[in-house]
Amino acid sequence: MTRETHIVGWVAMAFAVVALVVGAAAFGASVVGHSGWPGGMMGGGYANGMMGGVGRNVGPQPGTTGFVTGTTASPRVIQIVAGPGYTFSPSSITVARGETVRFVVTTMGPLVHEFMVGPADAVAADQQGTPEIADIGMMQTKSLTYTFEGSGPYAYACHAEGHYEAGMRGTISVVG
Repeated sequence: MTRETHIVGWVAMAFAVVALVVGAAAFGASVVGHSGWPGGMMGGGYANGMMGGVGRNVGPQPGTTGFVTGTTASPRVIQIVAGPGYTFSPSSITVARGETVRFVVTTMGPLVHEFMVGPADAVAADQQGTPEIADIGMMQTKSLTYTFEGSGPYAYACHAEGHYEAGMRGTISVVG
């Protein structure tokens, strides 16, 4: 090999390393976003990005002017981020009584999570028959649609081994 071949090889290697660092930083920024929600080119921001992903829960919320209740035909979409670690974002949600919501759940980080939603006592007990999404792997997105027919209390949780005990749960307030 000539000296020029070695130099070209090192330049290519340096370029690859710089590209990897810049790409990792851009990906990290798109995942975390400015408010802790996935956003940007990979994840969506206020609208779904080029890769699909999840964005922010925007728009009027129950009890505010302009709020439109989700229906069976047109559920309101609430995006949930599971992880990293043993957290859900957001950790609390407000829904309208009788509202139908489509939960879009994305796992961030290497842990596999699940998402169970329903009456708080059934969710806390990991009661069989309570609606859930199982085995949501890293960077996977799955959804579940649920209608809040009573006054609650309602909750959501992850019952993967040790996750609920580590605090991986959220509350749902019902208004109206």
